[in-house]
Amino acid sequence: MTRPALAPAAALRRYVKICALFWLPLGLTIAPLILLFTERGIPMAAIAGFFAVHSLTAAALELPTGGLSDVLGRRAVLATAGLLNLAALTLVALGTAPWLLVLGMALLGTGRALSSGPAEAWYVDTVRAHSGPGADLRTGLARGSSATSAALAAGTLLGGALPWLTGLVPGLGAGLAGATAGLVVPLCLPLLLGAAVEAAFVSYVVTSLPEPPRPKATLRHVLRDVPATVAGGLRLGGRDALVRRVFLSAGAAGGAVAAIELLTPRRAAGLTGAAESGAVLFAALACAGFLCAALGSHLAPLAARLAGSGERAVMLGLGTGASGVLLLGATSAATGAVAMVLAATGYGLVYLGLGAAGPSQNEVLHRRVTDRGRATALSVQSLALQLAGALAGLIVGHLPAGPLPWLLGGAALLAGALLWTRGAGRPAPAAAQEAPSGDPSGALTHR
Repeated sequence: MTRPALAPAAALRRYVKICALFWLPLGLTIAPLILLFTERGIPMAAIAGFFAVHSLTAAALELPTGGLSDVLGRRAVLATAGLLNLAALTLVALGTAPWLLVLGMALLGTGRALSSGPAEAWYVDTVRAHSGPGADLRTGLARGSSATSAALAAGTLLGGALPWLTGLVPGLGAGLAGATAGLVVPLCLPLLLGAAVEAAFVSYVVTSLPEPPRPKATLRHVLRDVPATVAGGLRLGGRDALVRRVFLSAGAAGGAVAAIELLTPRRAAGLTGAAESGAVLFAALACAGFLCAALGSHLAPLAARLAGSGERAVMLGLGTGASGVLLLGATSAATGAVAMVLAATGYGLVYLGLGAAGPSQNEVLHRRVTDRGRATALSVQSLALQLAGALAGLIVGHLPAGPLPWLLGGAALLAGALLWTRGAGRPAPAAAQEAPSGDPSGALTHR
């Protein structure tokens, strides 16, 4: 592989900026999106359908797009993700017809699938090419994860505040709606701001992510190599015990987070006594959760040193998250200030633990795969998280209110932690060595 011009420190700075620029627009949508749909007159059943379109599109394209990144290159796929998100946010912000909103959510899901591996794979490729297979990855992954969480937190606050601030200016909201025939309303301003940030993201990706030259990819090349790379990623989980733990614990985290996201809004409304004030509390909790995740990610290298290994750090992080979910379940029937404090503490522990576990978990993954299959492996991990989250959401939605749904999420995360109680076993294979070009199934190393 051609030695890249970027040193690891420069690659880290660019990776952190990429993480922040990509996730800030999505954070801007968290607070206003459902309210915007409601203001457009969309019934709740249709809104649920929109989100289902997003989730199913992302899940269906997760593996093919990961393979596409490994075949065509990180920069091209990441820039395409940004362009699709730009179009999606514009359509969702300004669209009033249901078909436009469905198209926007499908594009958003496609962008999500395209983005699930290329940036991290680019950073790992660059550092390993410069410093060799023994390069420290955990610190950089931790900083990227912290930047992601901080961007989501900032986006959540700004996305919730911008429509409110617009309403403080007399006549501004009505003037915008009148001048645009009702297309631009205060609730769509965060999404339009997100589209502008996506344009900056695409520009930065194109100009700031150098890659070594790749063989020219023809249509026949793509059709041949992408399925082979995807198949290699799926086989990897069956052949490598550590990678299998990464995928299974990602599913455990997905199930726990899905339960929390479904149950917390109702819990917040119960604590405050009204849906409106509950929504405000939930927004504050979501922001606090992202900040706790950022803190956990920042502390991940320290946690690994104190625990003695990355594997033990993953176990402790997931265990901390499980204790947070169980604390939420224990206070689910309680009321009053004490219950609110305990619930907030549990919520913070969940995201602190997940944030601390993530960088060490991904470092394990990157040390077991080759550059040719790195993005695909990340896509398999993301797919495990999404599918487990969807299944957990369906189960939790049919359980009676009370501690039981919370306990299900806590049990899932605890099971993920228990996966890491065993030792690492044999040393990682030489993932830095590329698989032979004539053996597509060797794109990912395995035991």
